[in-house]
Order: sequence, then structure tokens, then C-alpha cells
Amino acid sequence: MKNLSIALIPGDGIGPEVVTEGVKLLKAIEKMDPKLSFSFEEFPWGCEYYLEHGKMMDDDGIEKLKAFDAIYLGAVGYPGVPDHISLWDLLLRIRKEFDLYVNIRPITLLNERLTPLKDKTKKDIDFLVIRENSEGEYAGAGDWLYKGKPEEVVLQTGVFSRKGTERIIRYAYEEARKQKKSLTSISKGNALNYSMVFWDEVFEEVGKEYPDVETYSYLVDAASLYFVSNPERFEIVVTSNLFGDILTDIGAAITGGMGLATGANVNPERKFPSMFEPVHGSAPDISGKGIANPLAALWSVSQMMDFFQEEKWGQLILDTIKDILEETDNLTPDLGGKATTSEVGDRFVELLESNAQKF
Repeated sequence: MKNLSIALIPGDGIGPEVVTEGVKLLKAIEKMDPKLSFSFEEFPWGCEYYLEHGKMMDDDGIEKLKAFDAIYLGAVGYPGVPDHISLWDLLLRIRKEFDLYVNIRPITLLNERLTPLKDKTKKDIDFLVIRENSEGEYAGAGDWLYKGKPEEVVLQTGVFSRKGTERIIRYAYEEARKQKKSLTSISKGNALNYSMVFWDEVFEEVGKEYPDVETYSYLVDAASLYFVSNPERFEIVVTSNLFGDILTDIGAAITGGMGLATGANVNPERKFPSMFEPVHGSAPDISGKGIANPLAALWSVSQMMDFFQEEKWGQLILDTIKDILEETDNLTPDLGGKATTSEVGDRFVELLESNAQKF
């Protein structure tokens, strides 16, 4: 029996609604698989917590989370709380404290009617973006000088350490080797003459240890174009924190929108719990209406299962997402359906149970 403990941080807006469906899915898996057992503890952290307590999480929140096998996050952000506070004091704090330096974002077209790209198929849009998740432009380094004066100066410093750069690139090479796929590095060495030149050099250095991996390197502006015009160029992509953040939203756009966007924040050494989240944001405009699309949150559970080395369930969940996307009536309004969030979750469990019987 594998007993797995999961910390739930439903967060803000539609976060609690979609996390509820993810927990429903996990409980369904537990019933179907006698080798798996899940326990949950929910934490009320987020923007509402901030407005009441002046902080996004408990002072000892990091210590509390250390005891869990994984963290399942719904969404962070709400009107009335500045975005830099909601991001830095919860999501980024967890990423940094737990050294979740690998961000994994699948860019996979699960249903061809969802892409806005003309004549592109599932075969054309199927790649993985591995984003550095701990430093770069999101390191929080910089200064604000002469505030409010005519000579005001703001410095935002990108941090690229040898350790941080090499380990994410090596992780990507290992993944490309394991999957027998090509690896593309995306940088901006022609303009960022320190950080990105360094990135390019490390990519080339590490690559000498992986002569079996076919490699490409693109500038980020060209890569943004190719994500839209020629997504079939990509199999495994590795890039920096800021570039990865932007590019993966382009990836979401070409695969059906943010309602299908998921991400894993991983500590590969498993010294700390990894964190799994839909990355569609809190969507306060539809919060409480029961129409939030839970599929990204369910895809996050698939990534969680892969991390738990339960790849069979990870694949079954992904296959079931493909199946439910064929049932327009059982989808939320953003995907052309009329179902509620809960109804999508219920139907998803039914389909998963049916698919599981085939194994």
C-alpha cells in the first residue's frame, strides 16, 4: 500500500471549485486501486487570508507543508491584493523554499477543434517545455533608487548561477535522452550579453555529455513565432524562468486556452514536496458561478500521478481528458458545453472508471 499525503491550497477565485474536482478524481482512483491511499489536509491560504491576517500564509506554513508528499494548488490572486504580493508571498515562496527548480508544462493538443491554428494536427502540437523555476528574472534581486524623484532608477537583476543553469539544462537533456526526442534551447544571447550568452555556453557544454541527443537553439523572438507557425519543430524545450512563463502561455493558446493549461513544480531530488497546479489563474469574474473548467486541474492530477511513479494512472487521466473533450455537452461553456464544473468532474470519473476496466 502506498500512502500519499497531499496538502490542498485551493486559494482564490475558482481555485476551490477546480481543486474539489481534483480531489474527487483522487478519491475515485483510491477506490479503484487497492495499492493507493490518499490523505488530504486543506490550508485556507490566499488573498482572502491576506486581507484578514495581513499575510498570504501562516508564519510556519513552510514547516507545515514539509510533511506532505505533494502540494495541490488551485489558484492565487484576487482584486484588492496586488499581484506581486499574492505571487511572491505564496506561490514563489513555496517554489523557492522547496527548491522546486523544474517547471514542467506539456504543450499537447488533445482535440484538434480546440486549436486556432489552421491545418495543425495533434501530431504537430505535442511537446514539453521545461522551464527553470527558481532564479533568472524571478530571483527577486534588484533595487529601487531615488523613489519619487526625477532621477528615480529601478533595477531588476536576472540571476543565472552555474548551479541553477546547469541543473535545469541537464534535467532537460536527461528527459530528451529518456524520451528519445530532440532538445531545443530558447534564449536571447544576441541582446542579453551576459545571462543568455552564459546560458548558451552551458547548454553547449552539457550537450557534449549527450551526443545522442539532437539539439537546436533559437532566440526567444524567433521561437515565439515558431510556436505559432511551426510548432512541429519542438519536442523537448528548455528555457529560462521569464521566457518559459511567456512561451508556455502561447503554448496554452495554441492547444485550447488557459482552461487546459497545467504545470508541475518539481524538486527532482524529492527532498521537499513538489507542487501541482492548473495555471489558468483565479478568474474572479466567473468565481462562484459553477462554470469553471476543471480539466486543467485534472491534468495536474495526471502530472502528480506521474511524479508518484504511478504512470498508468497519469496516462489514464490524460486519455480520459481526450475522451471527455469529444463530449461537447459534458464540457463547461468555455469549451462550448453547458455543464457545470461539478458535472464535468462527475462525468470524468465515470469515463475514467470505464477506461480503467480496459487495463
